[in-house]
Amino acid sequence: MDTQSNFVNKYPAVWLVLLGTAGTFALSMGARQSMGLFLSPMNTSTGLGIGNISLAFAFGQLWWGLTQPFAGAIADKLGAGRVLFIGLILVALGTFITPLMTTTAGLIFAIGILAAGGAGMAGPAVLMAVATRMIPAEKRGLATGIINAGGSFGQFLMAPLAVWLMSLYGWNNAMQILGLVVLLALPAAFLLRGKPVQNTTAGQAPTSTKDAIYSALKNPSYLMLAGGFFVCGFHVAFLATHLPGVISLCGLPPTYGAWSLGILGLFNIVGSISMGLAVSRWRMKSLLSLLYATRALAIIVFLLTPKTGPVVLVFAAVMGLTFLSTVPPTAGLVAKFFGPTHMASLFGIIMLTHQLGGFLGVWLGGKIFEASGNFNLVWYIDVTLAVGAALIHLPIKEKQLQLQAA
Repeated sequence: MDTQSNFVNKYPAVWLVLLGTAGTFALSMGARQSMGLFLSPMNTSTGLGIGNISLAFAFGQLWWGLTQPFAGAIADKLGAGRVLFIGLILVALGTFITPLMTTTAGLIFAIGILAAGGAGMAGPAVLMAVATRMIPAEKRGLATGIINAGGSFGQFLMAPLAVWLMSLYGWNNAMQILGLVVLLALPAAFLLRGKPVQNTTAGQAPTSTKDAIYSALKNPSYLMLAGGFFVCGFHVAFLATHLPGVISLCGLPPTYGAWSLGILGLFNIVGSISMGLAVSRWRMKSLLSLLYATRALAIIVFLLTPKTGPVVLVFAAVMGLTFLSTVPPTAGLVAKFFGPTHMASLFGIIMLTHQLGGFLGVWLGGKIFEASGNFNLVWYIDVTLAVGAALIHLPIKEKQLQLQAA
């Protein structure tokens, strides 16, 4: 029996895998990203203050990243299905009990630990690893692009749903309904079950997750890839959090802030799928350098251009094209370096660096604004980091790496 026949017999159809992975990411990320819509009514209801409630959201950003390497290691050992099942239950539970929390500690537990931790378990590290394992190599680039686009599609789907539910049932019931909606992804956990199979040559012992991580952390190409993804997290989190504030300082109506975020998400879908197609045709490190160079140029042009409504929306579209389109080539390089066996663990570490950058982008953006009344210094840092990220990917060697014993 040929390889293709073996693959078909062993795994579900590609479209089913994509439906399960992208659908899971859409529901988990959609619920998580919609939580910000509840911030104001939560503040009115609890009286805790925006600062204390924001602390729960900020902790969630960091915890989402910290969860992924551990979730990836468990998925590599026990299989993705169990990890996804528990993650989705935690997202639903954390979202459902949030309206019952009346203290800052309670919100940190519900939003920052349960919901964000669950979203990390059902997040990109595990889902990208599933795609790498269950989808033929020639289709993996497009698959990772589609999965990544699923997260943005989830925002488009669940954010309007949240607003509509709030208008009908109030914020408490609306949030609890969103928690229940997440459970629609549970069948995907069954579909995506199964443990990775070690690909070893005759006489060679299987490599442990510990050995894989040890080898990765000693490899310059992997470390440079992680450094670039740290920059991506800085950019993405700063834009997602502070772009409406930037637009407000330009003297434009608040609607432009909402439109800019919508366009950012819309063009992220386009960019993610396009990049998924591109990774099978061009060198992935070159595509990453191009993406970061494009960000640097777009920011420079934005800073030098009069801040009119159309300029703001075009800027949001360009940044949206590069927003998370870094994920397919980054995930592709991890798979190329080390193969699919330890993909969840190793990409989980890369995702952690992304969220550390994201935490810094959000926090530093707020601090600089408090100190200066504008975001100019952050933009200069953004450009510098983007140029550095474009350059740091160039020396990366796109080849399979030899794993070493720790």
